[in-house]
Amino acid sequence: MKTYELLTVFKPNLDAEEVDKALERLNAFVTEAGGKVESTDKAGRKKLAYDIQNFRDGFFVTSVISLPADKVAEFKRQLRLSDNILRTMFLEASKASV
Repeated sequence: MKTYELLTVFKPNLDAEEVDKALERLNAFVTEAGGKVESTDKAGRKKLAYDIQNFRDGFFVTSVISLPADKVAEFKRQLRLSDNILRTMFLEASKASV
């Protein structure tokens, strides 16, 4: 099982409870897929460098997750299907940063 770092930018029109619910759904998918969420860091609302879907800012959340390699494609698909997510960046974590 590999360790990945996920940066998620949620839409700014969501309140804190809705962001938490969306995070819980993502975390539930990870655990159902046989992985685990190692840490979650909510950076809060930040201004974007450029407009995405006519939004100028978003809620930034960084998560470190462990996920089986065969479940990564399905996890990325779930991220793309979520209406509350503006943008994601999914990276394999290096040994030095973990």
